[in-house]
Order: sequence, then C-alpha cells, then structure tokens
Amino acid sequence: MTRIQISRRRLIQGAAGAIALPSLGVLAQTPRTLRVGNQKGALSVLKGRGTLEKRLAPLGVSVTWTEFNAGPVQLEALNVGSIDFGDVGEAPPIFAQAAGAPLAYVAATVPRPAAEAVLVPKDSAIRSVADLKGKKIALNKGSNVHYFIVKLAEKAGLRYSDLSVVFLAPADARAAFEKGSIDAWVIWDPFLAAAELALGARVLADGRGVVGNRGYYFSSLPYVAKNADVLKLVVEEIDKLDQWAVANKSAYAGELATLWGLPKPVADLSVSRAAYGTGPITKAILGEQQRIADTFFELKLIPKKINLLEAAGAGVA
Repeated sequence: MTRIQISRRRLIQGAAGAIALPSLGVLAQTPRTLRVGNQKGALSVLKGRGTLEKRLAPLGVSVTWTEFNAGPVQLEALNVGSIDFGDVGEAPPIFAQAAGAPLAYVAATVPRPAAEAVLVPKDSAIRSVADLKGKKIALNKGSNVHYFIVKLAEKAGLRYSDLSVVFLAPADARAAFEKGSIDAWVIWDPFLAAAELALGARVLADGRGVVGNRGYYFSSLPYVAKNADVLKLVVEEIDKLDQWAVANKSAYAGELATLWGLPKPVADLSVSRAAYGTGPITKAILGEQQRIADTFFELKLIPKKINLLEAAGAGVA
C-alpha cells in the first residue's frame, strides 16, 4: 500500500470518527420525561413551586402533571402506562399489585394515624365503635380507610361482615352524610377536617393505636429500572418540602387551602394533625404492607395472595 493510500484511509477513518462522536453525544442526552399523577397535596405544592422541574433539568428530564381525585384512579393510570409516579395511601397499591399492575414502591411517609377517622353526625346515638354493628358506613373502596375500618372493627370485637359498608367516593359520601342516608363516614383529611368544621361532624375514632396510615410514593418497575437517578432526586425534593412544612405550618396550610379551595381553618386543622417526613422503603415498611395485603386476602377483598417484595423496585433498606 502506498503512502498516499495510507493517508487517504486515515483521513476516511478520522472523518467517520468525527461523525460518530456527535451521534453518541446526542444519544447520551436523549430527553427523558417524568409523568406525575398528583392528588391535591404535597406533589401539587411542588408543581406550583416549579422546584421539581428545576431539580431535574440538569438530567434532561421534563415533567408533566395529571391531577387525580383518589389513589385507586392514579394506580389505574399507572397500570395502563399513563403516568410514571404518584402518591397514594396504604391500601390502593395492594389492590393494584393484586390486579397485576407493575407497581414499584419508591418512598414512604412517616405514619399519620390521626389524619383518618370515622365520623358520625354530632347528634348521633352512636357512641362507640361497637355501636357501628349493622350500621350503614360509607367509605372509598380500596383506599387507606378501607383497611382502617377493618382493623378498627376487629379491635372493637366486630367482624368486617358485621358492618354494612357502602362504597362511595368522598364527594358522594359527604352528600349522603349530610342527607342522613348513612350512619357513619370513614374518611381522611382534608375531607375529614372540612366535615368537622362545616357540618359539626363528630370523630368517633381515628387511626391512632389502630393503623399507621403511611403515605406512599410509587412508580412502575420498568420506570424504576431505567430512571433510579430521577426518582432519587424527586424523593429528596418531597422530603425537603416536608421539612419546610414542619417549620412553616401556617404558610403550608395557606398553600394547601388555595389548592383545595377550602377555608384556611380547614387546612390548619389538617396540617396540625399530620406528620411529616419522607424516606426510603424498608423491609419493615413492606412488612406493614404485607399484613394489610394478607388481611385483604383473608377477607376476599383481593383475588390472590401477593408478595410485597415483588414491588420493591430498586431494593429496600
């Protein structure tokens, strides 16, 4: 091979390399998206502040938001691939996993037992949990309060079958409560606080000493596998907000009142009995969820036994 041929070959190889390198750079910076399903709460506050977008921008991640009125609907959206991340109570992810959703637990809040309760009308003759036997009780099917009423009844010596449970979404349940067509309503904040302050509803029992009532942040197993770095930063931002809320409860209540479209005193009451702090999923936390899942299976509320470790995502601490 002549010197001219060698030089020509090197020139061609060099040109090919120059073309290839930018292509690899483009691939490395392929844009990613985080599709958040939010209820009106902490995630909505983050949305309003825009802090999540700023934190994820260096990773080339854009954020989209879809609002939902309850956890079970969020998880249906996850199951059909419409969202990548959301917040939910204890029970909905168990129903979702039992239905085959590719659920992954990402983070958990500290327990918040006082934020859910059984309400009765202020002049109701119902004075104890035992008095709920045979009474018509409204709750949102597959929600955190579903497990709460099961354990509350058990603690009072009742079976779940002793209760006349009616499944109603929060807005419908409040209407039924106001009309007197139900005897009790099992509900969470801020609906709980709103009913106390606006209707004079009486708290028969809350979750303290009965359930933990953690909140959970979830994703899908495929999303976690490819975007662990994104989710780590999201959880950090949520916990930052939690810590700010602890030190600024009145200001936080003001933001929530605006989001909820409710009077500030309702938000103040909700915030005052909440607990704040978000951290990683642990084996102990999954154990809590496993007990809920086992209870629901025994009551035939889910069709099969499930193993919570299958929804551990990137692993547990």
